[in-house]
Amino acid sequence: MQELMKQLQELLEKGLIRPSSSPWGAPVLFVKKKDGSMRMCIDYRGLNKVTVKNRYPLPRIDDLFDQLQGSSYFSKIDLRSGYHRVRVNEEDVPKTAFRTRYGHYGFLVMPFGLTNAPAVFMDLMNRVCKPYLDKFIIVFIDDILVYSRTKQEHEGHLRMLLELLRKEKLYAKFSKCEFWLREVQFLGHVINDKGIQVDPTKVEAVMRWETPKSPTEIRRFLGLAGYYRRFIQDFSKIASPLTSLTQKNIKFIWGQKQEEAFQILKQKLSSAPILALPNGSKEFVVYCDASTNVLGCVLMQRNNVIAYASRQLKRHEANYATHDLELGAVVFALKIWRHYLYGTRFVVYSDHKSLKHIFDQKDLNMRQRRWMEVLTDYDFELQYHPGKANVVADALSRKERVKPIRVQSLRLDVQVDIMDQLKKA
Repeated sequence: MQELMKQLQELLEKGLIRPSSSPWGAPVLFVKKKDGSMRMCIDYRGLNKVTVKNRYPLPRIDDLFDQLQGSSYFSKIDLRSGYHRVRVNEEDVPKTAFRTRYGHYGFLVMPFGLTNAPAVFMDLMNRVCKPYLDKFIIVFIDDILVYSRTKQEHEGHLRMLLELLRKEKLYAKFSKCEFWLREVQFLGHVINDKGIQVDPTKVEAVMRWETPKSPTEIRRFLGLAGYYRRFIQDFSKIASPLTSLTQKNIKFIWGQKQEEAFQILKQKLSSAPILALPNGSKEFVVYCDASTNVLGCVLMQRNNVIAYASRQLKRHEANYATHDLELGAVVFALKIWRHYLYGTRFVVYSDHKSLKHIFDQKDLNMRQRRWMEVLTDYDFELQYHPGKANVVADALSRKERVKPIRVQSLRLDVQVDIMDQLKKA
């Protein structure tokens, strides 16, 4: 109770809340932070249910990482109470009201817990950082990543960002910021100048995951594992026994196939490779394959794996002829990696021999005609080779696996003037 009184007093003194007589009133709860202190949280689930959702588009994680190719120096900026820099419209203040034994209050600034808060703050940060966005800054809600190719370049980038944040009165929490990193943990991944890999702390969470006891628990596991599907070849095929138990009207029976799939996914994640980041837009190679229930493909560049992708066949696709499935795998790959392949020449490999002559055929069914319209947007050469798996395996075997560098300690090696700026931030 003393903690509640203390935090209420701080919010009042800072002008972030005011007493309220609103009919709204969300409950209050406390969550322990990593440093042992307590964070006051408002349970806005009732308000969120009746809120019109802001569909502001969050950036694709893969697109963000692609910008980091060639970078060797990184810094992470953690904003301090960033949400509190956004004022709530006067007519909406009553809706933010919360009740405590010490009074009824409403927020004058945007509190945590509102369903639209991330989208609103993301929009703000994109507008604030627009001059440097996608040049040397990545913004994901309240996390800012600065990336540079050289040490000197990084110092200049940090200086420009700090001056911008000061101008906009957005402040960082120095104890949570990290500077001059050669390897950085960001959005569940570890990135360095060699490529991108799964965050080891996330792998530990997967390895400790207990056997699911319900469809909901399976969905939770696949949600975490699926976030890293670009690292796992044939992810959909491996996960198929698990996803089948999440379907409606399917009795939950955990058998040997499910247990094997569960353990294989955990093993695959624990030994996930370091994937290369795309270097330019040339020399891309796509390997495609289709089986009785899965489409799979691999994107490579100069013998380096960029990403894996796969999906299960839809019910009606199970009736497709073999050559249609193989063509569907090519279309699937080109669509999912359009941002890499569009506007550049590349090679597609398939192990279905007749597919090479698809462009010369005159009699095409309606499905093939639709797909041909998609294919004609790209400049590629379709090649046949027997035994795709051996070719990909050979290419993978040539890829040097680089041992990741683990940061044991960090040293700020900067000039005095920029160090002062960091402290003031």
